Amino acid sequence: MSELLDLSIQAVKTAKTSFCRFITGNDAGSTGSHQAGFYIPKNAAPLLFGERCRKGENREKWVTIKWQNDIETASRFIYYGQGTRNEYRITRFGRNFEFLQDRYVGSLIVIAEIDTDYYKAFVLESDDDIESFLSYFNLSTEQTNQIIDLSQARDEGDMLRLAIMERIKDLQDFPMTYEMGKMAQDIYNRLNNVTPEQIRKTPDKILMSWYSAEWELFRSLEEKVYKPIYTQPFEDCQSLIDFSNKILNRRKSRAGKSLEHHLSAIFDAEDLIFEEQAVTENNKKPDFLFPNSECYHNFEFPADDITVLGAKTTCKDRWRQVTTEADRVDEKYLFTLQPGISRNQLKEMAAEKVLLVVPENHIGTFPEEYQSSLSTLSSFINLVRERQERMPKHFPMRRGNKTVVDTSVQVEEVTEVLTGKPKVEVNITNNFHGKVDQVVNNKGGEKK
Repeated sequence: MSELLDLSIQAVKTAKTSFCRFITGNDAGSTGSHQAGFYIPKNAAPLLFGERCRKGENREKWVTIKWQNDIETASRFIYYGQGTRNEYRITRFGRNFEFLQDRYVGSLIVIAEIDTDYYKAFVLESDDDIESFLSYFNLSTEQTNQIIDLSQARDEGDMLRLAIMERIKDLQDFPMTYEMGKMAQDIYNRLNNVTPEQIRKTPDKILMSWYSAEWELFRSLEEKVYKPIYTQPFEDCQSLIDFSNKILNRRKSRAGKSLEHHLSAIFDAEDLIFEEQAVTENNKKPDFLFPNSECYHNFEFPADDITVLGAKTTCKDRWRQVTTEADRVDEKYLFTLQPGISRNQLKEMAAEKVLLVVPENHIGTFPEEYQSSLSTLSSFINLVRERQERMPKHFPMRRGNKTVVDTSVQVEEVTEVLTGKPKVEVNITNNFHGKVDQVVNNKGGEKK
């Protein structure tokens, strides 16, 4: 769901009255008409004046309209009722008002009455946004050009639960955590028309939405799988305790892996090069290593371009685990969903060079003096991207006895320099993520 779409839906849900219609050529003047402003049908008169106006009189009302949650105009609602005229319009938008241009013909305009003289308006251009808005309020294209009936709106939570129940109807047991995470992402993305561009634009929001969707999915499946058991009497107290522990343990183990899977999907969408559970010193395995273990163990590769990220749903005590997971890197990053951490803990983390990454909407829950030192997921991604953009300038990455060449370099030229033979092989490891690497063998270029 785009930010503009989300804002328009929220505005309509909280408005006194709201209305939508498609912008026409008459509005934009592209049909040759001399009409001014947006035409409002008679059935939507309550949006402007709270009631229908009486024929035989003209009536006007000045209001402030905030467009796209950004610019404001001092605009006029007017009713022309004298003579042969009987129509309502919104006029006066100031110079260079863009939404009356021809390019917006066919876009959906949404107007919401927030207060008697204060309105919000949104112009939705993309097909996805328009279809999602109409779907949310259960409107067809023929049911626009009228007051929006909120009783027909579909609650997002209800839609998610219905989609989940449909998806799990044939499941008899829990899928692997990775499969469940992917299932939750697919359900949420389909319901909200999430595109790769939206993931890259708002990774913090998408991550939290995926995580919440998976929790709803897990609870629904948990109910389906365990209900036949807990509705029957247990033989003894120990059987009940064992059953309860089984449920709790599954919940705990799922939560941590769930976060890792969703972060991995975000990093993939961002086209970052990384490895999960890469082995460092003493068989330690940080959750995420950027770019990968081969670069980490190659001491010619600059340590400044290596990034380590731990992922923990909560980090009250376990944050110290991150400090020992990669000796080559002084500063380690830790992503957590825990809102708010005490000053003492934050001071300890800073002393151990552990840098926190938190969802954007959690920043405000931390002590004010520490907020500027926190990274959002989006800013962390930008940091890693900047480091990875420098990598080809150093040298090709090495993986074992093979040389991995960044795909931005001409493959033919690199293979000839390294091997004298223009042979190329594609190699992808299970835990390595990134663009498909062009890999050449250091021993003559022969394929393995």
